Amino acid sequence: MRKITARSIFPHEDGKTVAVTSPRQVVVLVLDGALPMDVGIPAQIFLERPGSPYRMIMAGPESAEVEAAGGFRFAVDHGLETLEACDTVVVPGYDIRRPISPAVTDALRAAYNRGARIASVCTGAFALAAAGLLDGRRATTHWASADELACRYPSIRVDRDVLFVDEGQVLTSAGVAAGIDLCLHLIRRDYGVRVSNDIARQIVAAPYRSGGQAQYIPRTLPEDADDAFARTREWALTRLHEDLTVRDLAQHAHVSYRTFSRRFVEDTGHTPLQWLLRARIDVARELLEATTLNIDQIAARAGLGTGTNLRLHFQRLLGTTPSQYRKSFSNGTPVPSERL
Repeated sequence: MRKITARSIFPHEDGKTVAVTSPRQVVVLVLDGALPMDVGIPAQIFLERPGSPYRMIMAGPESAEVEAAGGFRFAVDHGLETLEACDTVVVPGYDIRRPISPAVTDALRAAYNRGARIASVCTGAFALAAAGLLDGRRATTHWASADELACRYPSIRVDRDVLFVDEGQVLTSAGVAAGIDLCLHLIRRDYGVRVSNDIARQIVAAPYRSGGQAQYIPRTLPEDADDAFARTREWALTRLHEDLTVRDLAQHAHVSYRTFSRRFVEDTGHTPLQWLLRARIDVARELLEATTLNIDQIAARAGLGTGTNLRLHFQRLLGTTPSQYRKSFSNGTPVPSERL
């Protein structure tokens, strides 16, 4: 039997960090039958580092060894009492054939009722559902378990086709790698684009994939074409200030306009124009966080034309204004979640 302690799962990483006066406490709740990779994702992303904006605690139903899938055991030093004072609870995926104890569901409900944010990776959504936290909400899980979630909990609006769902205080993600996207999304909400991108670089992950991106594409994509489309997206990100059109992108990828548009949606979950707009909004967010440029200057640098356009798209996608966003971030308070 392989044994892992909470302090030895991942090596300590150095790198650029952002100092904060009061780190947010994240509890990774490891349940019986936990999937080791699902546990590792939030554990590493929220790992406490010098100057880190987070303090991560691994907990279980009680302070003891937790049996995990694949012959692993997690030795956790904390029990459900950690949910009484944390800012965020992340429930990794687990073997859904195992029952959830009433103590766990009670602790999750109590944490939610006092205002803690509750998130799940993969089949961790079943624990949130058992606690009643997904009733009447839109939620997701691993595509292979989505039908089971919908069958067990018919009041949940299960979305089988997305990477993650942000319902404000409750968030759910699809399997494995989608947990990375969810955790980075949480960081974006807490501290903005710059901090999220810094942490993404540390873990060598893509800085951002929209929650609306498809989690599963049922056909095999040609490797050479997929590489070409990735190169085109990288190329576009360096030219967001230019007046890019879909035909420009298709020409760079060496495919027809129609083929490019269809394949782009399959790859990203967005049309090319939607993707360009979100990328430009990301640039604008980072400029608002990191510079004192005025709104018109930021709009020009982000390729959004005028300050009026920037305000319009900010309000539509983020539900706030650029000025309010800048004020919120500079005061160290959470920034709005993206409307996916």
